[in-house]
Amino acid sequence: MSALEDRILDAAKLCCERWGVAKVTIDDVAATAGVSRATLYRLFPGGKDVLFDALRVRELNEFFAVLQAEVDGLDGLEDIVVRAVVVATRELRADQHLALMLAAAPGETLGQLTVDGLPRIIRMATVTLTPMVRPFLPEATARRLIDILARLTISYFLAPSDDGGLDLGDEISARAFLRPVIAVLTTPEPTADPIS
Repeated sequence: MSALEDRILDAAKLCCERWGVAKVTIDDVAATAGVSRATLYRLFPGGKDVLFDALRVRELNEFFAVLQAEVDGLDGLEDIVVRAVVVATRELRADQHLALMLAAAPGETLGQLTVDGLPRIIRMATVTLTPMVRPFLPEATARRLIDILARLTISYFLAPSDDGGLDLGDEISARAFLRPVIAVLTTPEPTADPIS
């Protein structure tokens, strides 16, 4: 991605934080970025939808780069899984842009974390984390584990435990919760005995 594209995406992010996605226009983004409409459309043909999709992709790439950096070098399945969930939870909580978007445009933002955006999130989680857990698990089991953990982390972020008993952003709490989950998800399914 070029520096100019990054500048435009930064401007789009700033405009969304100021006015919410629904109210932002291409003119707003172009003015904030200091570029013409023609330049913006040349770099993001298709206008606002393409621009905001590019912003979501960039944000997701940055999120998973942080996650990968935090998990790299760990050598046990439980340690990798726990760190990934803890870091993901902390990053989601600390994301000021996400918090502003949830406040300004909750429906669209929730859609990007669930129905509309979930397949992309799970693909990114699979690409990033499967190679790290693959030495411990068969491919299909590794993918299933990552899929369920991604869904669990997003669900917990959107509706955290309010009884104080579980905090996926705390390593001790997350490990106690995830240990049996990992055990269940990684236990091979029994094969059926043929009828004698």
